[in-house]
Amino acid sequence: MPKNATAAITLDRRGLTLAGESLPLLAGAVHYWRHDPAIWEPALRSVRDLGFRLVDVYVPWSVHEVDKDRFDFGHDDPRKDLAAFLSVVEAQGLYAIIRPGPHINAEMTRFGLPERIVWRRACQARSPRGHAVFLPAPPLGFPVPSYASNTFLKQATRFFRVLGELLRPLRYPHGPVVLLQVDNEGALYFRDAIYDQDYHPDALAAYRRFLAKKYGPKASPKATYGIGGASFHALEPPKEMSARSMDDLAWHLDWAELQEHLVTRFLRRAGKRLRKAGLNGLPTSHNIALAEHTSVLGQGSVQRVVDLVGLDYYYLASPASRRVMARRTSELAVRGDAHDRPSFACELAAGFAPFMSPMQLHDNAFTVMTAMAYGLRGYNAYMAVDRDRWVGAPIDQHGRPRPSSAFWKSLNEAVATSGFTSLRRKVPVRIVTPRVAIRLRRVLNAFGPASGAAFAVMGFAASAHCLDNDFGTGQPLASTTERFVDAVEAALEAEGVAFAHVGDDDPGACVHEAAWVVVATPAGAVDPDLMEALSAFAQSGGRVTFGPSAPARGPTLRALPDRPAFSYDVLEGPAADRVARGVGELGLPRVRVSPEGLFATVHEDVDGVTRVVFLINPGEAGVDAELSMDGQGEARDLLSGEPVVWGQGWVRSWVPPKAVRMIGLIPAGKGNGG
Repeated sequence: MPKNATAAITLDRRGLTLAGESLPLLAGAVHYWRHDPAIWEPALRSVRDLGFRLVDVYVPWSVHEVDKDRFDFGHDDPRKDLAAFLSVVEAQGLYAIIRPGPHINAEMTRFGLPERIVWRRACQARSPRGHAVFLPAPPLGFPVPSYASNTFLKQATRFFRVLGELLRPLRYPHGPVVLLQVDNEGALYFRDAIYDQDYHPDALAAYRRFLAKKYGPKASPKATYGIGGASFHALEPPKEMSARSMDDLAWHLDWAELQEHLVTRFLRRAGKRLRKAGLNGLPTSHNIALAEHTSVLGQGSVQRVVDLVGLDYYYLASPASRRVMARRTSELAVRGDAHDRPSFACELAAGFAPFMSPMQLHDNAFTVMTAMAYGLRGYNAYMAVDRDRWVGAPIDQHGRPRPSSAFWKSLNEAVATSGFTSLRRKVPVRIVTPRVAIRLRRVLNAFGPASGAAFAVMGFAASAHCLDNDFGTGQPLASTTERFVDAVEAALEAEGVAFAHVGDDDPGACVHEAAWVVVATPAGAVDPDLMEALSAFAQSGGRVTFGPSAPARGPTLRALPDRPAFSYDVLEGPAADRVARGVGELGLPRVRVSPEGLFATVHEDVDGVTRVVFLINPGEAGVDAELSMDGQGEARDLLSGEPVVWGQGWVRSWVPPKAVRMIGLIPAGKGNGG
C-alpha cells in the first residue's frame, strides 16, 4: 500500500488498483483552460476512444488566481471550471491525474506561477551575490522561486487550500481523481549549475542545519573541511570551484548534496500541505526531467518522498536517443520492480512545443516503443489534445482525431491484448553509478552558470564540459567514471546480456534479482549503505565488481576506515574480455540479434514464457532482423497485426529505419497468456 493511500487506491507494478480493478497507467494530457468548454466532451471522447484510461490535468496557479487570494474556478470564465471539466472526464469513463504544481511549466509564461509571486523578493532564489536568478524561458524570462523559501511555500499553500476544497469531493471513489503529482520537474527551475543558486537566506539556514545533522553536534567546519570556525551556524557555502586537493572537495560535494536535499524537502513539505488541504488518500507522484544523471534530482531521492517516480521523454529517433532511453528506463524499471511500482512516463512526447526540435510521429513512436522495450509499463501522451504553444497532438483543438491517432490507438490496444503491464524483463546485471560521480560532474562543470544537464541533453560527455582535474589520482575524476561505465555497457551489449543502470541512492534496487553488480568507483568512492547491501548480496552468491579502482573512499572522498570484508574483483583496463569472461562464468542468458546496430529485448510472463519481444532499429536504413529465440509458434506484430516468421530457434522480421517492432509470441502448445 502506498504512503497516505486509502484501501480504495493502491499502486503496484501493473499500475493503479481501484477497488480490486487493475488500471494501467495509459494517460493523455488535456489542458482544460486552453479550450472552450464546448470541445471538452468531444475531445475527451476521442481520448477514451484511443484507449487511454486516464486524463492528465495540470492546474495552473496563475490561471486561477485573478488577484491575491481571489480565485476563479469557473465563476467568471467557464474555461477555468475545473470541477465541470472533471465531471466530463468522469462521464466519459475516464480517471484523472491532477498536477497542481506549484510549478507546472506547461509551456506557460512563468511556468504557471503568478507574477506577484515570482517578483516577490522573499520568494526568489538567490545567486552567490544575492541577486535574483532568472530563467530565460520563452516567451518571457522570469526570476525563479527558491525551493527553500518559506514564504514561497506559504503562498503556494494558500492556493492548495482553495484547490483542496474544490477537489476533495472529486477524489475516487466519489469522483475521477486517482493520482496527485507534487510539483513538476524539480531541477531548480533548470538553473541547476552548482554555483548558480540557491543562496537564499532560508537555503543557507537549511544548509547549516543539514551539516550539523550530518556531522553531529560536536563537529566543526574547521575539523570537517579545514576552513571556518568552531560551528556550522555561520558557515558560508562555496561560491565557486576552489578545490585544489582531494580533501578540499568534501565542502563542495556537501553543497551539491544540500541542493538535492532542498528539492526533496520541498516535495515532502508540499505533499504534506496538499494532503492537509483535502487531497489525502491519493497516491503521489513526481516527474523527473531529462538528464537527471547530471542534475540535482535522482530517481532514488524522489522515491523516498513520493509514491510514484516518473520520467519525461522528449527524443528524436536516433542511436544516441536509444542509448539514453535504455539507461534511464532500465533504472526506472528495476526500481519499480524492487518496490512494486509501475515504471511510468509522466510526460512522453506526442507532438512538440514550438521551441523544441520538431518531432514527427515516427520520433514519438520510436520514443514510446523504445522506452517500453527497456521496461516502461505506462505513459502519459503529452499532449493528447492540441492547444496553443503545441504542435502535432493526435487529437486536434476541436476534439477530432488526426491521422497520427491511429498509432496511439494501436499501441494502447497492443498493451491491453498482450497483458504488457504484467510482463517482466529480466536484467541480471546492474551497472551502478554512485551519486558522488554525479556531484563531481556538477562541481567540475567548467561552464557554470550554464547547467551541466543542458550539455548532457545536447549529447556532450563529461569530458567535453568538465574540468579535467585529477586531484593526484592520475585520472580526471569526472570523465574517468563515465568512460568506465561506457566501456562496461558496450561490452555487455556486445555479449547480448540484459543490464540496467541504477544509482547507489537505492541499494536495494542495485541488487534486487541481480546476478552481477558492477559498481563505478570515482577515485575509489563507494557509499557505506551500498557496501552493506553488496555484502549481503555477495554472501548470497552474487558477483560484485568495482572499477576503475578498488573501493577506498566514502561519498565525500574521505578514506574508508576499513576495506570491504566480502569477496569482489576489480575491473581495470579494457572491459571487453573481462566482461565476456564474467558472462561465461555466471552462465548469463544472452539475447542474440543481427545485423549489428539492431537491439532486442525480451519480456516474459509470470511463468517465464516469452510473450513479447522488441526489435529496435535506430539506424538510417531498414534491416532484415533475425533474433535467436528458442522454440517456435505463432508470432505477429502487435500494432499492425501482420504475421511474423518464427521458425525453430529464431524470429525474423523486417524493421524499418528509426523504428521499433513490438512482436507478440504464442509458443506452440502454450496458448495466449495475454
